[in-house]
Amino acid sequence: MSRGAAGRDMRSVWILILITGLPAGGSPLLLLEPEDFLEKYGYLHQDHHIHNAVEVQSAIREFQWLSRLPVTGELDSATLRQMAEPRCGVSDEGSQQIWAQRVNVIFTGKRHHRKRRSAGQAEKWYKRHLTYQIVNWPHHLSLSSVRLAVRAAFQLWSNVSGLVFQEAPGGPADIRLAFYEGDHNDGASNAFDGPGGTLAHAFLPRRGEAHFDMAERWTLNGHKGHNLFMVTAHEIGHTLGLEHSPVRHALMSPYYRKLGRSLVLSWDDIIAVQQLYGKPLGDRPVRLPGQVLDAALQEWEFTELQSRHETPGQPLYCQGVFDAITMDQNETVLVFRGSVYWTVSAEGSVSGPLPLRQRWPDLPPAIEAAAFSPLDSKWYFFKGKRIWRYKGSVLDLGFPRRSSDLGLPHHPDCAFYYAPLGHMVIFKGSRYSVLDLKTLHQEPYYPRRLTDWTGVPQGTNGALTRPDGRLYLFREQRFWRFDPVKVRVTRQGEWAKDLSWTGCSNTPQSNNVI
Repeated sequence: MSRGAAGRDMRSVWILILITGLPAGGSPLLLLEPEDFLEKYGYLHQDHHIHNAVEVQSAIREFQWLSRLPVTGELDSATLRQMAEPRCGVSDEGSQQIWAQRVNVIFTGKRHHRKRRSAGQAEKWYKRHLTYQIVNWPHHLSLSSVRLAVRAAFQLWSNVSGLVFQEAPGGPADIRLAFYEGDHNDGASNAFDGPGGTLAHAFLPRRGEAHFDMAERWTLNGHKGHNLFMVTAHEIGHTLGLEHSPVRHALMSPYYRKLGRSLVLSWDDIIAVQQLYGKPLGDRPVRLPGQVLDAALQEWEFTELQSRHETPGQPLYCQGVFDAITMDQNETVLVFRGSVYWTVSAEGSVSGPLPLRQRWPDLPPAIEAAAFSPLDSKWYFFKGKRIWRYKGSVLDLGFPRRSSDLGLPHHPDCAFYYAPLGHMVIFKGSRYSVLDLKTLHQEPYYPRRLTDWTGVPQGTNGALTRPDGRLYLFREQRFWRFDPVKVRVTRQGEWAKDLSWTGCSNTPQSNNVI
């Protein structure tokens, strides 16, 4: 068999694995063929295009090593799933060798000269005071909240190194942060690919640029979307000269990491930046746990939402991002985001933002799904692995409960009471579950495939039923109207513009200007 034929056969096998080898439960979709992925991220050299089996196996082994997977050299389902995860767009080429050198310095004390990626790029900044500029920002976040998140991301690195950062709003600046969509003159390999896939990329020192995909759902807290603080902190690492790390929980791991309770910077992140720029003044690094930063980000967002309420214009959620939406027995629509919520009366009057815990004590911020049930006149809230149920403002005895105890999935996309079934419906990825509210157990023969709901897309982040019985589902700026009689979607569009009962009647103002 010729080398060309072998390459074509190998691609055919990979495509077959992509179609049949992954589970259906909401696994991310690989946007590139595996060989193209390995080329894009530096595991295969693009000038070959057709690679023999030895080259491919070696590339897969290196990818598995950096991704902390069993190193088999085989393109198994775990490897394909990892390739499909959201990640940084910077190439992984050379990361293994640089990490090995870093560890060698720790144990031997001997430094090796780092090989530059190209003759025109330096590996570090030759000064300790650096400036940065935020060129533009996502339209659904305010400049002040973005500035706080970016400042905290830079502070993360200055706390553990000899570097000092200062914002230069009007420029010029050493490091520029900007948001783009699609191809933005960085070369075809750096073009952004829409939601998921590549989240951002950055360039090594002296060029000093970090670019973020405007099409992503950027957030300061919550499970839905991607945390702007975490991604910014990662990309800043690249602008300082750091490569990707194979260490579990390292901020400089190639793959997106949520802001959790643990320390944001790992020992490997700290050693990497200190080998380039030394230790902080006084030789006392400051490491903050994620829960401290998460609380600060929530407080910033709440303060910002409250201050925005005092200015004229439409509510902030009208720009396309909210955590959940539902409607109560009085036909009042409730929209949830972060630690606040808004109400829209049946007459279209908007109130808020209002503190979430003021109405529902003990409810955490950034809920993932909310539903009011006319069957029992109770509120159901979902977040992570737990469910809260309230009668008015009183939390029911025995709640919160674990989702698994009720047979429901963790991190649902949305939830709603569906009158034709007389039960609660929960969407998650490519499947949906049905909860009997009287027994609090999932109905038999569920979960089922979402294809039962003809025309409804995956990933909806809110749903409610209007008085006419039609179901409305939301995802980002768009909505889908599902007719229970015809059992299919009969209309779709932009909810802020087309649905007056959402409380979004004014023309949105964009700050997406470069």
